Amino acid sequence: MWAAVYRGKGRLSLEQLPVPEIGPGELLVRVEACGICHTDLKKIRSNLLPPPRIYGHEIAGVIVATGAGVHEYAVGDRVVVFHHVPCLDCFYCRRKLYAQCETYKRVGVTAGFEPAGGGFAQYVRVMDWVVARGIERIPDGVPFEIACLVEPLNTCLKAVRVLAPEPGDTVVVLGQGPVGLMFNLLLRREGACVIGVDPIPFRRQVAAELGAAAVIDPSTAEFEESIRQLTNGRGADLVVVAASAPGIVDTAIACSRPGARILLFAQTSPEERIEFSGASICKEERALLGCYSASIDLQRESAELVFSGALPLEKLVTHRFPLNRIDEAIARALHPDAESLKIVILPHRFDP
Repeated sequence: MWAAVYRGKGRLSLEQLPVPEIGPGELLVRVEACGICHTDLKKIRSNLLPPPRIYGHEIAGVIVATGAGVHEYAVGDRVVVFHHVPCLDCFYCRRKLYAQCETYKRVGVTAGFEPAGGGFAQYVRVMDWVVARGIERIPDGVPFEIACLVEPLNTCLKAVRVLAPEPGDTVVVLGQGPVGLMFNLLLRREGACVIGVDPIPFRRQVAAELGAAAVIDPSTAEFEESIRQLTNGRGADLVVVAASAPGIVDTAIACSRPGARILLFAQTSPEERIEFSGASICKEERALLGCYSASIDLQRESAELVFSGALPLEKLVTHRFPLNRIDEAIARALHPDAESLKIVILPHRFDP
């Protein structure tokens, strides 16, 4: 099979590898679509983990082989595969902090080498604990490129539940990439008024089309004043930091009111450092929250939101690349152009 192997120093190498062998309780899945996630980009660009690895974890595909003892799934089933699954019985799982569970931290899907998701390859081996709790069937008629959004939508839904908006709250979402737009859609379902913030005109346009009450360019001198005008002079009740950039947490504080809740969602690299006024949190009684990765409790709900068409997620997928053009896809994801949002790899499509 073909795979895009991370070889270190930001380099991906298109290589032919053996199709993974599976054992008892496992599945072999033909990857039909895999979204590019910002965490993949950080790992590739910043060399966060040692090579060789095959990244890609937003996986949708078809089961092509089942291991001994697998009775729940059959060859030909269309499935979404989660790469992290918790044990459900440890200290953190009992507190529903699944991303801190040691079992959850073990990646259970691989195309070879150290397990790292493997979706940037044509086939993946799904290990037994993921088969037991981390598979969702895709209904007929749902395109794979839409189905692969189940995992990222789950992460956003989890964060919305942590943020706990109330109807009528004004929420500023910093960053209107695919994740920020998912936040917009989910927050509006909770009855919140969403203000989308992004420097790219196309992303502001899409945010407005998807129902944001207002969209603002943060690079303008009037940015903070615009937020105040939209919030009766107070600032936002809630802020979601859905992008990673120097000074963005200061921006979140500046556009929020005293007593606001600010959720960090994109600050996933240990290299990222944040400085801000302690008084802006303590004296002004803001709450700073963090949320990371998916929740098994929301797995079925997130799948239904995607599969049912309840959210117009098709508007988020702007580019589809064959595996042999993954370098171009990664470059576009790292440096979005005027009309790019979600970028999806189709591993079995090859362009000349």
